[in-house]
Amino acid sequence: MEYFPLPGNCLLFKQVSEKELPLLLSCLQPRKANFAKDATLIHEGDTVKEVGIILSGSLQIVRNDFWGNKTLVSRFSVGDLFGETLACSGEPSQIRAIAEVDLQVLFLDVKKIITSCSNNCVFHTKLIENMVTILAEKNQMLMKKMAHITKRSTREKLLSYLSEESIKANNQSFVIPFDRQQLADYLCVERSAMSNELSKMRFEGLLDYHKNGFTLKEIENNE
Repeated sequence: MEYFPLPGNCLLFKQVSEKELPLLLSCLQPRKANFAKDATLIHEGDTVKEVGIILSGSLQIVRNDFWGNKTLVSRFSVGDLFGETLACSGEPSQIRAIAEVDLQVLFLDVKKIITSCSNNCVFHTKLIENMVTILAEKNQMLMKKMAHITKRSTREKLLSYLSEESIKANNQSFVIPFDRQQLADYLCVERSAMSNELSKMRFEGLLDYHKNGFTLKEIENNE
């Protein structure tokens, strides 16, 4: 089939067998599209009717204010689903989706996902359940981000985010998915201030880092 191989980590197709996939895709009638680096897939004001599955590459979801200041909302890579909240709500987009690198995306009409077809395909129930799970997980991601960016200082924002990443990795050493500018945009802080704070925390022995790899260190108790 034209659309194989599909990313194995795509949650939308969780518990859908390989035997079911050809019938599923013929029912959903997906379309595949390629985008060059820096291309905009979703503009502010767009009404979105499709969800996208990233087959190769990665993209950023960003939001710009009236003065053009950019906030990095989230970042997606191979296997990730994007645009589902906009497609399900029908509201005009307030964000922009931008290709970080050359990108290949499989688009699916959201109505074909969440509405059972005339053939009563058994996998539609699975798709609807998976879509609800994805929406819930995305909501949790946004809640976690809110917990980081509502901290008062740049240091508190960094420690909140890095602590969560360490817990997620179950290791004091871990790799984050952002470079320095992306991390600053994600935490809504100035890059220079963030870099200075990271240097201070390294000097104080709180952490160490190289590029996007970090190691958190326990604070020694001298009492």
